[in-house]
Amino acid sequence: MNKDPKSIIESILFVAEKPVSIKELASVSAFMLTDIQNALKELMKEYEKRGIKLIRKGDYFSFVSDPSNAKIVSAYLNEELRHDLSEQALETLAIITYKQPITRIEIENLRGVNSESLIRSLLIRGLVCEVGRKDAVGRPILYGTTMEFIQYFGLLSEEEIPKLQEQSLFTNKDEDSKIPS
Repeated sequence: MNKDPKSIIESILFVAEKPVSIKELASVSAFMLTDIQNALKELMKEYEKRGIKLIRKGDYFSFVSDPSNAKIVSAYLNEELRHDLSEQALETLAIITYKQPITRIEIENLRGVNSESLIRSLLIRGLVCEVGRKDAVGRPILYGTTMEFIQYFGLLSEEEIPKLQEQSLFTNKDEDSKIPS
């Protein structure tokens, strides 16, 4: 058996069909969590200048092709990997990004318009997903961003998401504070 945690992590992530957590990597490889975390940090650094990137969302990791090569990869696969998002979809995605986890009703209260079809579109594109249920009447679905979201915007982790300069953008104190639809 291979004793190099980086080699084992690469092999697992290469064949994984979904993002893999640090705990899963430690469990299956029999390495300590700290060994896995250190190996992942080294791998992320090693893949910075390659055509494959190691991306992170929370405690989950995945290999993706370098977003700067998307057009060429798309041509090779003969399919469009990146579709343009409408202004309304980007607005809804921004709300989810900065307020996650968030319900559809909370999104609609911020936007001031029905957002059901936009959320469905973002779900189909894999940019958002259901992350749980709110402990409230009706147990509404909570939405959050995905690994595909990180890849779509060419980021390596959630930490690279720009911070909001004006948090009041997402308050709903009066009609003037709503995000325009």
